[in-house]
Amino acid sequence: MTLTGFVKPVWLRKPVSQSVGKQAVLQVLVDKGVHTVCQGARCPNLSECFGRGTAAFLILGPACTRRCTFCAVDKGPVQEVRPEEPAALAAAAADMGLTHVVVTSVTRDDLPDGGADHFAKTVLALRCALPTATVEVLTPDFLGQESSLLCVLEARPDIFNHNLETVPRLYGVRPGADFNRSLGLLRLAKEHSPRVQTKSGLMLGMGETPEEVFQVLKCLAAVGCDKVTLGQYLSPSRHHHAVADYVTPDQFDDYRIAAEGFGITQVFSGPFVRSSYRAEEMISHSTPTLTRSLS
Repeated sequence: MTLTGFVKPVWLRKPVSQSVGKQAVLQVLVDKGVHTVCQGARCPNLSECFGRGTAAFLILGPACTRRCTFCAVDKGPVQEVRPEEPAALAAAAADMGLTHVVVTSVTRDDLPDGGADHFAKTVLALRCALPTATVEVLTPDFLGQESSLLCVLEARPDIFNHNLETVPRLYGVRPGADFNRSLGLLRLAKEHSPRVQTKSGLMLGMGETPEEVFQVLKCLAAVGCDKVTLGQYLSPSRHHHAVADYVTPDQFDDYRIAAEGFGITQVFSGPFVRSSYRAEEMISHSTPTLTRSLS
């Protein structure tokens, strides 16, 4: 069951806090000069996550070379790559005392390797600054370049994450992207580095059907994807892709059960779930039952 309309249902109402923890994280980010996707993408979980002392870092600048119609991240002009950024990010993560670090980026189709070398340097910097922390990378598709993917994997992140975002029929919201190319990236990551856990995510409520979601989950299981996140799409503004419907908590439960049945080891499924939301809880191999608590 899904709901449509302009008024958000009760399960999507979330208070905004101004906790001491949130202010502390903001200060670290300013001091170290690093960006987060939490801010750039206007994530609804920002206050909660910053309040818990966590954040998902955004490298390669705040502006993206693609113009996905669902995303609030700035669309160009892009900035020069900052050689000092990996060290600055690692210092910020150390100051925050993180035990699990999520690093993502804008898409940089203007760079020959799509930013892969910068990802690798960031992982290595984190290993030096936080040798006991786990590291998760959430990468763009690198235009399907195998060499770029292998560059990132050779830095040995603990989790390789690449989001499919939506079902193939709706890929018009991702200009420049290709569903099969993204799926192939996940397949190749698992084939090349079987010990690295692979992860992907979908935003629901963009107009997909349950049957289409089930089919994508089967595709992810077929390429050995270990972890999947499923969350409600929320349009950042009236200029972005509109919300087609609000997926109910019961439907999120159904998707989780189906994904687990297809063989996906861990599934976080709920209205407020995002790729990096409580990512530290997804590093273990045990399957959580957090659909309700994440809603």
